[in-house]
Amino acid sequence: MTRMTFGISLLASLVLTTGVAAAQEKPLLGIVSIAATEANNVRYITGAKAAGEELGWEVSVIDAAGNADQANSAIQNFAQRGAVAVIDMVFPYSSIGAGLEAAKTAGIPVVTWGGGIGSSVAATNGSGAPIALPVIEKMVADLGENASLLALTYRTGEVCRNREALLDEVLAKHPGIKVTKNEVRIPGYFEDGAQYANAWLASNPAGDGNLAIWGCWDDPAIGAIGSLRQQDRTEVKVYGVNGNAQAIENIKNGHMTATAWEDSRKEGYDMVKLLPEIIKAKADWQPKAVEVPAVLISADNVAAFIAEHPEAVGN
Repeated sequence: MTRMTFGISLLASLVLTTGVAAAQEKPLLGIVSIAATEANNVRYITGAKAAGEELGWEVSVIDAAGNADQANSAIQNFAQRGAVAVIDMVFPYSSIGAGLEAAKTAGIPVVTWGGGIGSSVAATNGSGAPIALPVIEKMVADLGENASLLALTYRTGEVCRNREALLDEVLAKHPGIKVTKNEVRIPGYFEDGAQYANAWLASNPAGDGNLAIWGCWDDPAIGAIGSLRQQDRTEVKVYGVNGNAQAIENIKNGHMTATAWEDSRKEGYDMVKLLPEIIKAKADWQPKAVEVPAVLISADNVAAFIAEHPEAVGN
């Protein structure tokens, strides 16, 4: 090997080593999702990744698939890897105590999307109840004082738990609305929504008063729409929350009554942009909520909404 060839090889090796070291030193942001392929989760993660890229951070996502034990393990894993921060998506802070303790010991802030503020959580947004309120209020107004309602719930996630509590609070003032509750699974919410709707429809025949189906987020309600369409039960009103693309299309096509659009991409972006402040403040940081208001979508405004927010339906 000539001296020149050796010099070039050494330079190339140094460049490669420097590049690898730089990549390794890139700050790591960990995200633990309750359902990483669900539309609203996807939008939040997209926003978080966009903000992370602007900050020069590496963003790693772990799908806990609705399992709190897996969520705790994922947060512990990120703590061991020296993440600069961790985002918990939907798991209530009370369910991730082991993960929060590991992160606190490592000096790593944890924020939540819909998981609430408590324990050592530094910030939250995407809280369930405020986003669901406009839909619940519209549903009650649409149904009147004598009706039957199928509520598709999910109690492992803080978001749906809070939305169900709000539903109960509102319906307590309307005793003429008879409620049947069924809890869906993650994964399996589309199928469960369809199955529970079939059983409920059998005991609530057409012409049997005002009827409605409510999902604590859009997807179970969309699963129920499949059953309604198969049985040609056009008189049943359907309500969801989150405003994913399928829900908006179903409203546009007359199969769903209303949803509340949650700008989860902005929620993810805003939360990550807040993290450097939290990291810098350390023990002086005061926990807070940084909510983004929801937008009620129904047949009355769906066309105008799509025109204003084409990204919400993938256009």
